[in-house]
Amino acid sequence: MSGQHARHALGTRTRTRPKAPAPTTSLRKPSSAPGRAGEAGGTGGDGQAGGAGRAGGAGRVNLGTEITASLVVFLVALPLCIGVAVASGVPAELGIISGVIGGLVVGAARGSTLQVSGPAAGLAALVAETVLEFGVAMLGVIVLGSGILQIILGLVRLGRMFQAISLAVVQGMLAGIGLPLIFGQLYPMSDSKAPGTPLENIAGVPGLLADVLTNPQALIAASLGVVTIVLSFLWKKMPGPVKKVPAALVAVGIGIGVAALPGVDVKTLQVGNLLSSVQVLGTEQLAGLADLGILTAILTFTVIASAESLFTAAAVDRMHSGPRTRYNAELVAQGAGNTVAGLLGALPITAVVARSSANVQAGATTRISRTLHGLWLLAFALLLPQVLALIPISVLAGVLVHSGWKLFAPEEFPKMWRQDRGEFAVMTITTLVIVATALLEGVLIGLAAGVVLAALRMSRTVIRQDLDGDDGDGVARVVMAGNATFLRLPQVIEALEAAAASGKPRICLDLTGVTHLDHACRNQVEEFAAQQRGLGTQVELLMPGSEAKEAETASPDPIEGTLMPPRPGPDAEWFYLDTGPVPDTYAHAHAERAPLLR
Repeated sequence: MSGQHARHALGTRTRTRPKAPAPTTSLRKPSSAPGRAGEAGGTGGDGQAGGAGRAGGAGRVNLGTEITASLVVFLVALPLCIGVAVASGVPAELGIISGVIGGLVVGAARGSTLQVSGPAAGLAALVAETVLEFGVAMLGVIVLGSGILQIILGLVRLGRMFQAISLAVVQGMLAGIGLPLIFGQLYPMSDSKAPGTPLENIAGVPGLLADVLTNPQALIAASLGVVTIVLSFLWKKMPGPVKKVPAALVAVGIGIGVAALPGVDVKTLQVGNLLSSVQVLGTEQLAGLADLGILTAILTFTVIASAESLFTAAAVDRMHSGPRTRYNAELVAQGAGNTVAGLLGALPITAVVARSSANVQAGATTRISRTLHGLWLLAFALLLPQVLALIPISVLAGVLVHSGWKLFAPEEFPKMWRQDRGEFAVMTITTLVIVATALLEGVLIGLAAGVVLAALRMSRTVIRQDLDGDDGDGVARVVMAGNATFLRLPQVIEALEAAAASGKPRICLDLTGVTHLDHACRNQVEEFAAQQRGLGTQVELLMPGSEAKEAETASPDPIEGTLMPPRPGPDAEWFYLDTGPVPDTYAHAHAERAPLLR
């Protein structure tokens, strides 16, 4: 075929043995700054060398900056560790223990360099439900099982599997976690007890508001919580030196000062001895692994904690230009942390955005800062436990309401609506199901909705009809292209029935443009053709690949005597069409080969 005609041919990629790939370079653009990812000796993929504990090849670590960053992370982590523990329905000391493990165990491990781990607000509701159902003693078994399962998933290199989840499901999951967290923490923020389920908490808000307005002490507690929330939103707008102090720490200081005033009687944190709160698992607790409910909880914790950690890793990687996260190694590190936390009966551990972003913004470049922050948490809890007993619970609840709002991210819903209404539906369904039922059910239904949406979009079938015989030949034509699957079977049946109802003596069914024809559609078309032939109608059926065989063995192209290339058959993986203008002679010569129906 001449070059002019070849431009307009349909090209297919057949299943042939691929050639040896040529050497390639990394797609990630190296950073121009010295000591950054461009000189780290690796791209951050799993199993690649270089850069896991250093900012670059020259790699001079500024120890002073690392220590300063660790102190900043410690100040951010302290109220969050305590607040998450209180929201989870367990002693505050267990939150601190998990924070220490997140620093000393996960922080020292390879994987991500700058993200910080500890107890996360996103798991607080799930932990509270688990503790309510199985008790605090069994929480350690569940966390231990989740940690071991995370290690196994990382070792078999399934870390990146968690990235193959629809963004709409992820955002819906986070929103479904954040919304119950907000309404659940409104009650301790007012020194009240939450009714129970998320729906009950939401329904009880009007009554809570009435009680607060009639109780002066509850009003003071609620005011401290509101001040904490306002500070959390507005603190970043403060002048440079001031805003470096974490807003949560400022709120805790204000709360301690107000709680110490005469006549103020708000609830404060009840703190025991850190070492005595450690409950090492025994055989009695481990026997609970035979319980189906425990195994289901382990699977739920594993999926949610792993997804949150690896999604956070991707977000933190966008905040800096240092070494990228090794996802499988990071999953093993998270599993090691949860294994230790489970053995000690503490809270589950995940990566946390608030602490990680504080670590990046403080100038950290190595794992030193996140490891040291765990050491500061341990020292504070051992040496100054009496300070913790001065913190009002309403302030910690306010910190978690702000965290819940960040998880809920209401601005993402209209944004998703503008970008993709199908994904918006998946996101909304995931959120509503989580709020109405539970986290695992919501995620599973959200994933199912995402799969259905993807299947519908991949099954795009274009059907063109000429039922009036506009060409004057008395033929009813139905031309199909795209992917014809059972999901589009109603449209296929409708088109076939319309062709039969046209009353034409001949029916032409052209399916040569179909790239994938599943069994359901093929069977329907073949049965239709057999039925119509039995009624005396002439049916011309062109199946995918049928015209290709004819072109390979039949007459040459009338232009220059060349053979026409075959159309894509059922084994074709992809094809393209040159949309440039077709020469008049070429179009005229092939007008009868593939009639276009208008």
